[in-house]
Amino acid sequence: MTDQLVAVLTIAHGRHDHLRGQIAGLAQGSRVPDMHVVAAMDDPGITRVATEAWGEGPTRLTVVDVPADPCGLPLAAARNQAAAEATAQGADQLIFLDVDCIPGPSTVAAYADALADLAERRPSPAMLGGDVAYLPPLAPGQRDWTGTLARLSEAGQHRSDRVRLAPGDSRPEPDLTRFWSLSFAMTVTDFWATGGFCPDYVGYGGEDTDFAQVVAARGGSLTWVGGATAYHQHHPSPSPPLNQLESVVRNAGVFADRWGWWPMEGWLEGFRERGLAAPDESGRWRVTP
Repeated sequence: MTDQLVAVLTIAHGRHDHLRGQIAGLAQGSRVPDMHVVAAMDDPGITRVATEAWGEGPTRLTVVDVPADPCGLPLAAARNQAAAEATAQGADQLIFLDVDCIPGPSTVAAYADALADLAERRPSPAMLGGDVAYLPPLAPGQRDWTGTLARLSEAGQHRSDRVRLAPGDSRPEPDLTRFWSLSFAMTVTDFWATGGFCPDYVGYGGEDTDFAQVVAARGGSLTWVGGATAYHQHHPSPSPPLNQLESVVRNAGVFADRWGWWPMEGWLEGFRERGLAAPDESGRWRVTP
């Protein structure tokens, strides 16, 4: 077990029951994080929910208030603010976990040990990613997964297109476009070597693909690690995300300006098929008037 200070970072707006489930998972893990920093995006209720969920446990909880943005939730900026707070509190390792994810019993330990093990033998800045299993909708009358965490491994369904390794195994990923910010880990030093997430991305879409491009441009790496499963709590997820039309198209444009190619092509084409967006004469995607 590493003696590094480990911080779990979560960005949240609403999804209070999801946050309760995540904290229950963190509290029951084989390696409880030293600190949990929650960036509350325009949601003053997060402090009460997180404080009650953690109770008197050994983990230091900090809730950082992130103001609203008229263009949408500031996901990129919120991750940076959570990382800055953890850094100020002396964290050595950062585990980013979306609010709808419950860590498995070994997730925090697997990330922490892998970061320590890879420290001297991987290109930097280095990202670690774990596998994701999808939980079914809650049963009638069931508010969250608290109290039923032992069922996670049998209830979660793994996607066939995602890397899944045995605990203790690792595999370098040459294609950094496969990075996903749902669940990943970095050392504090490596995270800030990237400059953090680009705050030009506001609302849903593109900020994690951009972050991976920054890592790649700096000669960095992505490695999958076994035993760091995140259990994704069910919520409606339309594809393409019609409720995120404006932000996806806007953020795709930010990405294209920065990197010279268009991300999220499947979603953009899905919008075009529905008459919601299309490229203009210059090739720039626009929301259809």
